Amino acid sequence: MNKELLPGIRQFDLTGKTAVITGGSKGLGFAMAAGLASAGADVMLVNRNAAEGQASAAALGESYGTRIIACAADITNVEEADGMAAFAAETFGKIDILINSAGINIRGAIDALSPADFNHVMNVNVNGTWLSSRAVTPYMKQQKSGRIINLASTLGLVGLENRTPYTSSKGAVVQMTRALALELAPFNILVNAICPGPFLTEMNLPMADSEEARKILNTTALQRWGNLREIQGAAIFLSSEAASYMVGSILTVDGGWTAR
Repeated sequence: MNKELLPGIRQFDLTGKTAVITGGSKGLGFAMAAGLASAGADVMLVNRNAAEGQASAAALGESYGTRIIACAADITNVEEADGMAAFAAETFGKIDILINSAGINIRGAIDALSPADFNHVMNVNVNGTWLSSRAVTPYMKQQKSGRIINLASTLGLVGLENRTPYTSSKGAVVQMTRALALELAPFNILVNAICPGPFLTEMNLPMADSEEARKILNTTALQRWGNLREIQGAAIFLSSEAASYMVGSILTVDGGWTAR
């Protein structure tokens, strides 16, 4: 009989854990924040709009009863990213989980986009992820534990026309995840990524009924948009003891897009 399999650790229980979620006031970030709060975690939502962050934090706090706070910060600014981590550590006493969910998308043909468009997407999606991870790393190293979950994308794994800034940025996040996972594993800091497929977030609403959207949805096995709640299980899993042997993994939640 293997005693490790006897009742003990509740694999998906996040009670007593603290999480920082960038881009946490809306979209997939807010959905994942709700998921972690439902599993018992205290959560700090990070975004640039203070009023929006406070409203989202209040809504989650009322719904789940865990401690939910907001922090206004621009994660592309090194001082603000460092300040975000310091505020979380001071408020909660530790940082167990970081979810890098802040991201933007600028669509268009390459000859219709400007260098500024490309650099803006890369700055938020790549530099912001790197700076936020850099900011929490000293705290996680000190406590000899931590989880970093990067939001990459299905479009970090497969291509799509008129998406060069976004696909380039998310491909970079995939590789950043793998490199950082190897670097931080000796400190018991587990780094993984989630690659969402087509979810009907605020970012995708402008194209929801377009011919392009129908083409994308027809590429998925389930032939539909993902519901926001359907990202929560992956976030809870990678944050929990159930994922204690997951390092450098790229977890797709894409309705079967990449199965083809």
